[in-house]
Amino acid sequence: MAITAAMVKELRDSTGAGMMDAKKALTESEGDMDAAVDWLRTKGLAKAAKKSGRTAAEGLVAVAVKDGKGVAVEVNSETDFVAKNADFQKMVSGIADVALGVSDVDALKAADMGGKTVEQTVTDAVAVIGENMSVRRMASLEGDSVVTYVHNAATDGMGAIGVLVALKGDNAAFGRQVAMHVAAANPASLSEADLDPAVVEKEKQVQMEIARESGKPEAVIEKMIVGRMKKYMAEVTLLNQQFVVNPDLTVAKAAEEAGVEVAGFVRLAVGEGIEKVEEDFAAEVAKLNG
Repeated sequence: MAITAAMVKELRDSTGAGMMDAKKALTESEGDMDAAVDWLRTKGLAKAAKKSGRTAAEGLVAVAVKDGKGVAVEVNSETDFVAKNADFQKMVSGIADVALGVSDVDALKAADMGGKTVEQTVTDAVAVIGENMSVRRMASLEGDSVVTYVHNAATDGMGAIGVLVALKGDNAAFGRQVAMHVAAANPASLSEADLDPAVVEKEKQVQMEIARESGKPEAVIEKMIVGRMKKYMAEVTLLNQQFVVNPDLTVAKAAEEAGVEVAGFVRLAVGEGIEKVEEDFAAEVAKLNG
């Protein structure tokens, strides 16, 4: 029987399976739609696809370093329970190792991991574990030395927050302190030069409006804004922040005393920016029984 595009679309719509998987299922089942659905289910493909609409805002951030390059990778799951699963953790660790050899998340998903792509490996894990999962993002950093820190670690090298700090020079103990600082303070950028100009301008306009509410003359307001923007930079840029280990020093000054320069940082926190859909218990029960 000839497999038409309309048949493939119908099967995809009903199962959420990929186009090639849907076509193969129909071919294997000689066009029998019900048999094709069963074929997909036996392969775990329909099950995985049906999970894909669920919000995956839990999971882990894993960090890895090799030869002066560090990577941080966020792999999401639906529940914190799965993040504690040893098989999930092993998969995330493997993905982080693969990430050391690629430049971005799209390349990571397409990269080989034990004979399968990373994306296929995750899809297979969805079918086994029964939760939606995704490789959401990755970031990399290079330097004379790259130091890592994981906050709320689930196991070695992965947890709720992953931080990389690149240094010019070599002082691992200080680098780790800076990484811990980044995890706690969550700076917006390394320095003022790295801040988005639009963000800076927006903050300036906000401060201008606040100052104008005081009724002071424009000339006085201009001077007030200079001071307020300097304070803002000290709050949001890493090098100008007060170092958590010694608040008498800025991070830049502390680095100078440690004989290194902080060249860059990465901070990934699990689920940041993902809108979680909250459901009450009754709604969850109704959905299970629906």
